[in-house]
Amino acid sequence: MPFRGNQSTLKRLRNRYRLVLINEDSFQEIIAFKLTRWSVYVVFSAIFIILVGLTITLVAFSPLKYYIPGYGDTGNAKDYEQLQFRADSIEQALIIKQKYYDGIEMVLKGNPVPLDTAVLNINTQKNVIDVNKDVKKKKRKR
Repeated sequence: MPFRGNQSTLKRLRNRYRLVLINEDSFQEIIAFKLTRWSVYVVFSAIFIILVGLTITLVAFSPLKYYIPGYGDTGNAKDYEQLQFRADSIEQALIIKQKYYDGIEMVLKGNPVPLDTAVLNINTQKNVIDVNKDVKKKKRKR
């Protein structure tokens, strides 16, 4: 069997073929194409490149880019961080107020409030106030 080198590959790429579309009922030739393997390769490559380009353009210049994980504005991350701080401080304030109301309820029912929880509430309130000050300082730095 003889060695097939680059010459035979180029010949195969340049061989002409005929693609014919025929009406099955009447055997009438509808359309005929003269093709080579090279031309088919070039056409499919061009279609692929155009589709990839259109997809990238669509994603880059439309709101679809926000659905890509990890993509987003840096401002959104800062806003999210501030909202998270606010939510934490609101949660802490809610816990403090709930403990306060529970203490009032216990006093009204005649049960004494343990001294440790009252001290704990004061310390927790100071921590919440400190967190709020930190959030305000971050706002000023912008």
